[in-house]
Amino acid sequence: MDRSLQWDIFCKVIDNHGDIGVCWRLSADLASRGQKVRLWVDDASALAWMAPEGAGGVTVLPWTEPLGLNLIRLESAPCEVLVEAFGCEAAPEFLAACSDPAMQEVCRPVWINLEYLSAESYVERSHALPSPVSHGPATGWRKWFFYPGFTGATGGLLREPGLESRQAAFDPEAWLAAQGIPARGGEVAEQRVSLFCYEPPALATLLRGFAQHGLAGQPVRLLVAAGRATNAVKAVFNEKTGLLPFNGEQSLLSISYLPWLSQTDFDHLLWACDLNFVRGEDSIVRALWAGKPFVWQIYPQGDQAHLAKLDAFLDMLDAPSSLRLFHAAWNGQCGEVPAPQPQAWAASVEATRERLQGQQDLSTQLIAFALRAASNQCI
Repeated sequence: MDRSLQWDIFCKVIDNHGDIGVCWRLSADLASRGQKVRLWVDDASALAWMAPEGAGGVTVLPWTEPLGLNLIRLESAPCEVLVEAFGCEAAPEFLAACSDPAMQEVCRPVWINLEYLSAESYVERSHALPSPVSHGPATGWRKWFFYPGFTGATGGLLREPGLESRQAAFDPEAWLAAQGIPARGGEVAEQRVSLFCYEPPALATLLRGFAQHGLAGQPVRLLVAAGRATNAVKAVFNEKTGLLPFNGEQSLLSISYLPWLSQTDFDHLLWACDLNFVRGEDSIVRALWAGKPFVWQIYPQGDQAHLAKLDAFLDMLDAPSSLRLFHAAWNGQCGEVPAPQPQAWAASVEATRERLQGQQDLSTQLIAFALRAASNQCI
């Protein structure tokens, strides 16, 4: 673990910032552990708000076609670990440069395909399996498939050192005040709920329930993430849904729209809330580490494969029936939207978090795997 490797991570941004979010978090975490990272990305614009201060040890490079002059960087620092995130294929000219004998004073790179996160059973069977490369400039090489996951037989989850102590020292009231969020007040304190979502069909019903009944009978302060979540909430109010007012009744729902948050401040948002609604891959991991009750909107797939993935996740979480029912409604499997029950959901989240904290994190496992594979390839 004390050897510094040169990592080249390729990221293709598809949509919703999840891919660049995971790749940046991984790059920064590897660099914090003494590794050298070049992050090749075709659209790095989201990093301006996601990671405004950058990270020491991480160089962000444009993934253009062709790569052109950027390949010169390989001459002074040859690639030792090549990571293709989420099945994207590294640039052919990069592979050709890595295969050039003149560039190979070191052994060929350890080539890793970093897969999507899932709790499904195939992950344990497929994790760390090799596949021979039979075409292109890297013919004869071997590619390894590395699966993040929720058990000791997988690659684990991204979790940077010091995360627990950082959360323990966090002052939610000070952070919220800095965001312009009013302090809890009144005879009945507001329940804080974060909302990071796509456009769930159940959103209007959820907001109506918060407005009429609050959360567990208490008023709700909804903290809405920038982007699609903000647009979705505003669309509910713009439509003729009869959401507000309710026959003159006073609403128990207050809404605060947030600016784009850095990854650090997104953690702060989750830590500051009593219930979190999250979406995609990166934020579900951060919700787990936050240890607060949460609801996950999984990215929908046309063949409905996401539903099996959601069921496997809820099984891993040992989710109570009320949480399963709410996930089914939130992810469009049924029309009835039950009232959230965060107090009933808290125990399964806390137990899962404690169990996962006892497992090795993703970066630790990736570094150890790369060192072993590099050693074997150089024998």
